[in-house]
Amino acid sequence: MMPAAPKPLSAATPATAQSLLAFDFGTRRVGVATGTRFSGTGQPLRSIQQEGEARFEAIARLVQEWQPDALVIGVPFHPDGAEHEVTLRARKFGRQLRSRFRLPVYEVDERYTSVEAESQGARDIDAASAALILEQFFREHP
Repeated sequence: MMPAAPKPLSAATPATAQSLLAFDFGTRRVGVATGTRFSGTGQPLRSIQQEGEARFEAIARLVQEWQPDALVIGVPFHPDGAEHEVTLRARKFGRQLRSRFRLPVYEVDERYTSVEAESQGARDIDAASAALILEQFFREHP
């Protein structure tokens, strides 16, 4: 069972967040997608291949451009639901997003999104995975 996500810093709740950016966290790349509650779908944007501060600068540009109400991150788990090293790193990434952008950050179990994106023939698997993560968020928070 996944522990509850930390409380967001703004008043937006999963049900009131209308415009969102989603992230498929990876140690080398971060896939990004956008979507709105109205459409209920995620649109792959791109993958960010920079690391460190350059990664957050690229994300800041996307936050400024898309003006989301909240952010969603995919958190990976083993097939049996157990956490692993990347689970902890993804959660740290979520805390960094929350701190830097002062937006609510919600976690979604992202198991198998990359496999699904690949099976759909996605050109940018990480961005397509982020779109699937966002769609999962919309299903979990109608």
